[in-house]
Amino acid sequence: MARFLPLVRQLVLCLSCLLLLAGCNFSQPTPNTKTLIVATEPAFPPFEAQGSGGQLEGFDIDVMNAIGKAANFKVKFQSLPFDGIIPALQAKTVDAAISSITITPERQKTVSFSRPYFKAGLAIAVRANNTDITNFDSLKNKKIAVQIGTTSAKKAQTIPGAEIRSFDSAPLALQELLNGNVDAVINDTPATLYAIKTANLKGIKIASELLTEGYTGIATPKKSPNLKLINQGLTTILQNGTYAQIYQKWFNAQPPQLPETAPAETATNIIASPSLIINALPNLLRGALVTLEITALSVFLGMIIGSLIGIARLSTNQPLRWATRAYIDFFRGTPLLVQIFMVYFGIPALIQYFGITLNLNRLVAAVAALSLNSAAYLAEIVRAGIQSIEPGQAEAAQSLGMNPVQTMRHIIFPQALRRMLPPLGNEFITLLKDTSLVAVIGFEELFRRGQLIVADNYRAFEIYTAVALIYLALTLLSSRVFSFLEYWMNPVQRTGKVNK
Repeated sequence: MARFLPLVRQLVLCLSCLLLLAGCNFSQPTPNTKTLIVATEPAFPPFEAQGSGGQLEGFDIDVMNAIGKAANFKVKFQSLPFDGIIPALQAKTVDAAISSITITPERQKTVSFSRPYFKAGLAIAVRANNTDITNFDSLKNKKIAVQIGTTSAKKAQTIPGAEIRSFDSAPLALQELLNGNVDAVINDTPATLYAIKTANLKGIKIASELLTEGYTGIATPKKSPNLKLINQGLTTILQNGTYAQIYQKWFNAQPPQLPETAPAETATNIIASPSLIINALPNLLRGALVTLEITALSVFLGMIIGSLIGIARLSTNQPLRWATRAYIDFFRGTPLLVQIFMVYFGIPALIQYFGITLNLNRLVAAVAALSLNSAAYLAEIVRAGIQSIEPGQAEAAQSLGMNPVQTMRHIIFPQALRRMLPPLGNEFITLLKDTSLVAVIGFEELFRRGQLIVADNYRAFEIYTAVALIYLALTLLSSRVFSFLEYWMNPVQRTGKVNK
């Protein structure tokens, strides 16, 4: 019997292999389906948004998936900010983009569009108690919020005397209106109506609809071989009723007739690169002055707050030490961008729950957020600088009859300040670059001005290169200033000799 065991094991192994093979699919493999990377900005419901599970949903998402199914290609969505979509198409880092992009002559000079898939129009949104703004002409000399790089931003530029505030997304523009910081928002009509209906925007109403009419299309890079495929799929879903079903799902209405091509309009001439930078330079330099202003104010206030917190960190009072430690951990442990949102959007929205309207100035909000963040880092620099001074210095001052405040003011802090200058210089330069983050609240410093120029002419490389060079010049200048201060405050280096 034992001699048959190897044969039995082999038989069992063969049967197992046959069972595994039986479960395999030996049908002919289908050719690899083409995959297109499609850019979108998922912050514009009902067209593009993130669902409760994190998946993308919306009218544009359903349309693009239906086009892919009809034309036999797969769709892989990539989230991008709206003002970065056309530069991404120019760089060919994405194959296409669907994000309620209105077809305009300026955009047609840099990217190619599919046939129109939606008829768009702009609306004016105001606070519910506003009776002054009823039409486009009543927007003169008003504060208006728009989304950067959109047709609403273009339309707002034609309003005489208007103060325009640009935000990275439409929800932020509507939140700015809800907080009472602007008089009106110009935005796409369906998106505005959807936001008022579904979001917590009970204090907002539509004052006027369809200021303009236009058509949105799917954008692709110039001479893209995928454009024909996309048009093929779009035509199919328009003819077989799939498009009408998607439109009914999201807007509860029958879709309007769409033309095969968008109506022709006159385009502005594209300026050559050298002239473009020369023309943009005065605007960018004004933004650089604003950047320096914010940085200087934030470092000054941050140094005062940070010095007090740094000294408090050395206190013998344990609750005080815990409180300062909690402050430092919070502001160093959370992103500065989140802190800016909390200060500018969060605090006014929170206060409104108590029936109080708070209109927070953008400069105040920017400086407050940057100062509070910088103070956390400066506090640790101050603490380390003070602790670096030999304890004998304080003991000598005490023997001369000085109290702790006099000792800190006249003996410890002046010496510690010289040692703190290098890290203080680093913090100043870091804060100088971090000012670019206040662009998210529409503050027009250097980086934001560059964004606005790119949103107008779509020449990202040239403009952002100029912005980078200006930042580099500012940081090099700041570095030289702190090197001079370090030299000037060191008596040994300044006199060139050591007292013996």
